[in-house]
Amino acid sequence: MISELQDAYTKAVERAWASTVNVGVAGAPYPQQGRWGPWPRRGFGSGVVMDHEGHILTNQHVVQDAEKILVTFPDGRVLPGTVVGGDEDTDVAVIKVEGDGVKPAEFGDSDRLKVGQPVLAIGNPLGLSGGPTVTSGVVSSLRRSLDLGSGGLKVIQTDAAVNPGNSGGPLVDLEGKVVAINTVTIPYAEGIGFAIPANAALKVAKELLQSGRVARPWLGVAGYDVDRRLAGYYGLTVSRGVFLGEVNENGPAAAAGLEVGDVIVSVADRPVAGVGDLVDSIREKKIADAVDIEVVRRGKKVSVRATLGSRPW
Repeated sequence: MISELQDAYTKAVERAWASTVNVGVAGAPYPQQGRWGPWPRRGFGSGVVMDHEGHILTNQHVVQDAEKILVTFPDGRVLPGTVVGGDEDTDVAVIKVEGDGVKPAEFGDSDRLKVGQPVLAIGNPLGLSGGPTVTSGVVSSLRRSLDLGSGGLKVIQTDAAVNPGNSGGPLVDLEGKVVAINTVTIPYAEGIGFAIPANAALKVAKELLQSGRVARPWLGVAGYDVDRRLAGYYGLTVSRGVFLGEVNENGPAAAAGLEVGDVIVSVADRPVAGVGDLVDSIREKKIADAVDIEVVRRGKKVSVRATLGSRPW
């Protein structure tokens, strides 16, 4: 039993190892002048080879503002990279290297993950030399949401150690399939890391490869999760939903009649418990789709239909 488990772990690492790379970046120099001139901004992260053409999946925060990118493979090869495109909302980016012999990773279906499932985080922590390293853990939660500027990104929580430099590296299952892309940790927290589900990351990567950016449907609102404190302060009659603190006057929501102070409780007959649910509901739609939205306004339910626009850039 123990021998079989050990074999499963080591074989999973072997399958994903050659597809995990180190991503080193350099940006504009710091403004301070040192004894030998300005010091360049440097950073490091990890990445996952997507295909035989040399496209590499990583985090947007790893390559943001990079003027130079060097990709180091586990066999020691170092190739220059260029950014194909990046998306801040999901923290996903794609870079490209020119060279033969790259080995694409095999991706799994992240929608089939289960809480408690063993996973392995592979990456290059702290930019240390010697190739990728491995940490192990389990899927701690599938119901986490992070605010990366988009209002709520659905992520996987794991207790596999994710240190600085692991960002952009793969989270793999015991078949060696990439099920998520490691993204962030919480400072001072013990054993808490987050990863972007592979299905979501690949969807964004596909759009980046096609057009260099991600076009998203737009409702034109900003709001807050309704909780007991918010409900009490504003005298709301609901305990869940999204309280609208801002409605863009030129957006689809305003055109549909939504107002500041409304509480969105459902979109397209799908319950909305908070901002994460609202973001997911809109992301699943297409630009120009008409969606039915139910809100609670001054204690009464009101239904409107909004035609989604394209989010401004």
